[in-house]
Amino acid sequence: MLIRKIETFLRRTGMPPTKFGRLATHDPRFVLDLRMGRTPRPHTETRVEHFMNTYHEGHDAH
Repeated sequence: MLIRKIETFLRRTGMPPTKFGRLATHDPRFVLDLRMGRTPRPHTETRVEHFMNTYHEGHDAH
């Protein structure tokens, strides 16, 4: 499940959920919406997975 992977990523990096949403999807409410049951589109899910896989601490710009 994507939300579990995101929650693990957030704990590991210490990144706030709103910052994650802004950087990964340009939507600061993305993580909150997932927590509330939102189902992302396949393309969005792929984009978020790519963001987490290529994120390097200290480098916010992608």
